[in-house]
Amino acid sequence: MTPQQAVIGAALIVLVVLLVRGRQAPALIFTGVAFVFVLLGYVTLPQVLKQFTNPGLVTVLALMLVSVVLDKSRLLEMLATRLVRGSYRQALVKLIAATSLYSAVLNNTAVVASLIGPLRSNRAHSASRLLLPMCYAASIGGILTLVGTSTNLLVNTFMIGNGMAPLHLFDLLPVGLPILLACSVTIVLTFPWLMKPRANDEPPAVDYFVEAHVLPTSSMVGRSVEENALRHLGHLFLSEIVRDGRLIAPVSPDEAIEADDRLVFAGDVKRLDLLARFDGLQIEGRRAGLSMHNLVEVIVTVNSPIARRTLREVDFRSQFDAAVVAVRRGDQRLSGGIGSIRLEVGDTLVLTAGSDFDKRNSRSRNFIVVSRPEVAKFVDPFRGLASLAGFLGVIVLAALGWIDFLEGLLVLLAVFLMFGFTKVDELRRHVPYNLVFVIGSALVISEVMLKSGTADIIASAVLAVFAPLGPEGALASILLLAWVLTELMTNNAAAALAFPVAIGVAQRLGMDPMPFVMAVIYGASASFLTPYGYQTNLMVMAPGRYTLGDYLRCGAPVALAFLGTALLAIPIFFPLR
Repeated sequence: MTPQQAVIGAALIVLVVLLVRGRQAPALIFTGVAFVFVLLGYVTLPQVLKQFTNPGLVTVLALMLVSVVLDKSRLLEMLATRLVRGSYRQALVKLIAATSLYSAVLNNTAVVASLIGPLRSNRAHSASRLLLPMCYAASIGGILTLVGTSTNLLVNTFMIGNGMAPLHLFDLLPVGLPILLACSVTIVLTFPWLMKPRANDEPPAVDYFVEAHVLPTSSMVGRSVEENALRHLGHLFLSEIVRDGRLIAPVSPDEAIEADDRLVFAGDVKRLDLLARFDGLQIEGRRAGLSMHNLVEVIVTVNSPIARRTLREVDFRSQFDAAVVAVRRGDQRLSGGIGSIRLEVGDTLVLTAGSDFDKRNSRSRNFIVVSRPEVAKFVDPFRGLASLAGFLGVIVLAALGWIDFLEGLLVLLAVFLMFGFTKVDELRRHVPYNLVFVIGSALVISEVMLKSGTADIIASAVLAVFAPLGPEGALASILLLAWVLTELMTNNAAAALAFPVAIGVAQRLGMDPMPFVMAVIYGASASFLTPYGYQTNLMVMAPGRYTLGDYLRCGAPVALAFLGTALLAIPIFFPLR
């Protein structure tokens, strides 16, 4: 081993340790290691810039921006109540089929986020018995197509960077479909006894409280809560009505809505679009004439002058060029409407902010800005269907070879902008900078590993263990390596680290690298045993009240079915010899 290889090996060990610890962002870790390699002269700056302009990376960026619009579709959550009807096993079959097919073409995170609310509020089955299989189905659906998950696109980018032919949209389907079928059968057969109904399985206390004013001209006036469909919003729950200074809580389904009622909703503040569909129902920000697309989440500071005062006592609009849309105070259930709440230090507010909000000196004295949540869904269902149809059209045309996929995405993005489906500012806020830095830096690290011979040394060590099992054993070693890494860190990081090893193993054996690359793709998407390997696993942990034991118990048979099927199917469709 040369001194250069020793340094690179040490850097890789540090990289893996930092990723497993999870205290720093993967983008920072990968970028830091790549920067060290540049300083040491292992790679030149022009080579680094070439990796960051890789066509595969540009395709990932374009797809992520198109997904900003696609994520606004409410189609899947509108179907959620129909999916869970029938017996538990029937519900599982329908839920897995719909979720996996949807996630094959759309962002897995968005699919899971859209279904959490409706599944938690359904009355047919315990939410804890639905959220985890739904999450698993979204992960498995992501391996059906090239665009199913960012990991597929990441590996495709590595392939292009290493002179390999890029993957086509449906190259993953022949192996992905048997894996989906095997895992679906496993879930349907095992989950009825692995995931028993839980006592008091009610949704936990919701975070935000949103107030909306019923205008006298609203068609809601004179109709009951049930008739206005206010009890089936999924992500928001009507908790109180403030009427002429008195509080009505809990709210009966038969309670009639009156003019000037103030409806207090509890739930996900990002889903204010669900209220926008009711005519004459005015959220505070709209009444103040501010854009509901510029939401800012802030915390009231210790020395804030507005603490211990109600919003009615504070000239909030003129002070901050913002209006309070929602309030959160830990797990405490607030009451009486937003206007009468006496703010406390540490309260979290969601504001709809005007153009001068960031420029006001009073802002920093009163608030700590936490984040900028978005109003994510289309109010008009037609726009959601049109955006999805446009994307599917690009996929079909690209699959037929009539257009280039990247060019199709760019044209589609231009059409979305032209017809107002999105705005430049919205796209700018959603640029996946972290993913761009992970991919670009990982490409640099991969190139250094391969050219320095470090990947070859690691491959030799792997083969020394699995050599008695032949090429099939080598393939299994790459599949298991990617799987173990993805359970310990993010799936993109796992793919980035496993890819150069897979190439090294193929080179040592003198074989086509494609089956080994496929092992990386499938292994990096097999995160079922922990909530930390993939962000969708973590997303359902709190809503489903899952523990690590739940993931281990329920995920083990799914992981076994996934890996076993992948190991059998990859050599069939991507021959080793």
